[in-house]
Amino acid sequence: MSKEGHKYIFVLGGVMSGVGKGVVTSSVGLLLEQKGYPVNLVKVDPYLNVDAGTMNPTEHGETFVLKSGLETDQDMGNYERFLNRDLASEDYMTSGMVYQSVINRERSLGYGGKCVEAVPHVRDEITRRYEAAAAQNGARISVVEIGGTIGDFQNALFIDAARVLKMRHPDDVIFIMVSYLPVPGTLGEMKTRPTQHAVSQLNSYGVQPDFIVARSTHAVDARRKEKIAAACNIAPDRVISAPDIKSIYEVPLNLEKDHLDDELLEVLHLPEKKTVPLTAWRKFVQASNDPKAPELKIAIVGKYFDTGDFVLSDAYLSVIEAIKFSAAKLGKRATITWINAKEIEKNKSAASLAGYDGIIVPGGFGETGIEGKIEAIRFAREKKIPYLGLCYGMQLMVIEYARNVLKLKNAHTTEIQKNAEDPIVDIMLEQKKHLSGKTYGGTMRLGAYPAYLKKGTIARGAYKKELIEERHRHRYEINQLYVDRLEKAGLVFSGTSPDGTLMEIAELPKSVHPFMLGTQFHPELQARPLAPHPLFTEFLAAAAARGKKR
Repeated sequence: MSKEGHKYIFVLGGVMSGVGKGVVTSSVGLLLEQKGYPVNLVKVDPYLNVDAGTMNPTEHGETFVLKSGLETDQDMGNYERFLNRDLASEDYMTSGMVYQSVINRERSLGYGGKCVEAVPHVRDEITRRYEAAAAQNGARISVVEIGGTIGDFQNALFIDAARVLKMRHPDDVIFIMVSYLPVPGTLGEMKTRPTQHAVSQLNSYGVQPDFIVARSTHAVDARRKEKIAAACNIAPDRVISAPDIKSIYEVPLNLEKDHLDDELLEVLHLPEKKTVPLTAWRKFVQASNDPKAPELKIAIVGKYFDTGDFVLSDAYLSVIEAIKFSAAKLGKRATITWINAKEIEKNKSAASLAGYDGIIVPGGFGETGIEGKIEAIRFAREKKIPYLGLCYGMQLMVIEYARNVLKLKNAHTTEIQKNAEDPIVDIMLEQKKHLSGKTYGGTMRLGAYPAYLKKGTIARGAYKKELIEERHRHRYEINQLYVDRLEKAGLVFSGTSPDGTLMEIAELPKSVHPFMLGTQFHPELQARPLAPHPLFTEFLAAAAARGKKR
C-alpha cells in the first residue's frame, strides 16, 4: 500500500572510494523513472569548496556546468545523461555551500544570538537543502549520493542529516550502501569481511542499510549474498550484484536483472506502475559495444596528458561520452588517442596526426602546450582533416587562421599575452573587474545562453534550427575589432549572440573544408546517450567520410 510523503534514497559508499556510487545513483534514477515515478538526483560533495569551479581537473576531474551556471562535480553530468534532462542548482551541495549559508545567517542575526554549532544548526541546514531539492521540481523520489566513504570525518554530518530525516519519516527514507568486495589474487576468493566492517561502522552512526550493492570484479554468488545478509542484517535478495563491466551504461540493465527496481518500490511502500521497457537504452548499449562497428580514429590534442593516463577520462569526461553517443548513433566505433600538445610543440610538427579521421582540441586554460595546439589546428585545416574545437579550441582555431591566413603573425590571446600586438581573443569587459579583484570562483560567463545560427552553414544544418541554447564557461571572447577582417578572409562566424556582439561558432564553408568548426560554448555538456549532440554527430560523420577515403 502506498504511503504519502516524498521518498528519499540515500546512496553511501563503503570500503573505499571510486566504487561507482555516482553510476549506481544514476542507474537507480533511470530505473525508477522507467517505473513511472518522477525522480530527482542529488549530489553531496563534502569538500569545503563552495563549488567545483576552482578545482584542478587533474585532481578532481571535469567541472560540469549546469544550465543555471553552477559549476559542479562530474557526477552531475552522469545524472543528466542517464535521466536525459537538465538538473537544477538545488540538486547539488557542498560543505562549503552549507557552511557559507550558516555563517551568513549567523552574521545577519538569523539565529537570534544563539551559539551556532555543527549540531543542530549545520545539520539542519543540510536537511533543509535535502528537502529544498525534493520540492523544486515536483519529483516523487529523491536519490541522494553522499560523497566520500563511510568513516570519513567530512561526510558524517550529511549522513546524520539523512538519519534525522529517517527518524522523522521512517517509511519514506531508505539507504543503499555501495561496497567493494575484493578478490585477492593470491587467494582467488571473494572476501566479504570489509563490507561487514563498513556496515558495522555505518550502524554506529545510527543508520542501517536497506540494500547493499556489491561491487567486485566478478558477480556475487548466492552463498556470499547469504553471508553478507546474515552479517549485515538484510535480506539476501537485497544484496545486489554489480560486477565489473565494459560500459557504465550497462549498470541499470544489470541492476534490473537483480530486480533492484522492484525491491526499492516494495521498501518505499510504492505501488507498481506500468513499466516502460528500456528498449532504446538497450539499443544504445548494444550499438556502443559493437566490436564489429567500423572504427573511427579520433585524436584529442590537449594539455593534461603527461600527468598519467588515469586522469584523462575524468578531465575530459563529457567530451569522451559525447563522442561515444554520436558514434553509436552513426553505427561506428570511435577509438580515441590522446595527443600531448607539448610534444607537438617540441617537435614543431603535427605530421603524426595524418593518420586520424578527426581531431579535437577541447577546452582548457593557460599557456601550456598552446603552440602545439595551434600547430595541430593548422595541420587539420591545411590537410582537410575534420576538426572540432571546444571553447579554447575555437579561440585557438581563430588565432591560427589570423596568423596563417590573415598573416597577422603576432596574433594571440590576451589570456596568455596581455599586450598582444593583435589581440584576436580578449577578455570580456565584465570579466576585467573579477580578475583585478581576484574574485575567481563562480564569476566566469557560466551556464546557458542563446545563439542565432546563419542559414547555409554547417552549424545551422546540424542543429536544423535558427535559435539554440548552449552552456558556457569562459572569460575570453573573440575580439569584435577583428571579426570583419576574419570574415573577409573566409572564416564564417555562423553562430552569434542575439545582439551580434559575441561570436559563438566559427567555421569554414564545406566548399573549403569538410568540417572545420569551433564553438565558444561546450556542446559536450548537453550530449546524452539517447540524444547525441548534433555537432559531435556531424563531426564524426565527416570523420567517417575521411576514413572511407583513407
